[in-house]
Amino acid sequence: MRHRLFLHVVWTTRDREPLLDAPLAEFLGRTLPAIARKRRATLLALGAVTTHVHLVARIEPLTVIPELLRHWKGGVSVLAAREDIVPAGRLRWAKGYNVDSVGLKSLEYAIGYVLSQPRRHPKLAIEGWEPIRYNSLTGIVG
Repeated sequence: MRHRLFLHVVWTTRDREPLLDAPLAEFLGRTLPAIARKRRATLLALGAVTTHVHLVARIEPLTVIPELLRHWKGGVSVLAAREDIVPAGRLRWAKGYNVDSVGLKSLEYAIGYVLSQPRRHPKLAIEGWEPIRYNSLTGIVG
């Protein structure tokens, strides 16, 4: 069955502290798609700067959005500490997140917006890291 449910999601670091660097962004790029697949979602694009994360995802009708976000935010923090990407307790996200639905006609615009984050916030760009566009069917970079 074909699903055309797309989201643009944004969340920030606690107090907008500039915590995201290239190794952590690369970790997010590998980990967020895997979490998405386990929660009935597919990541289409990931953009980030030092203080916040943007992504576009395709979800299934039974995807529970708050659960997906809890696993993305909390799961990444725990896994990043476990894999020594960041010290334990260092990666802290602000409470909440922003979620907007994206229509099929606006999908390419939303993906472009997510991928443009380093250009939109040049002072916050993550040196040595580029936003990621994933294959829309598999969630794998390509």
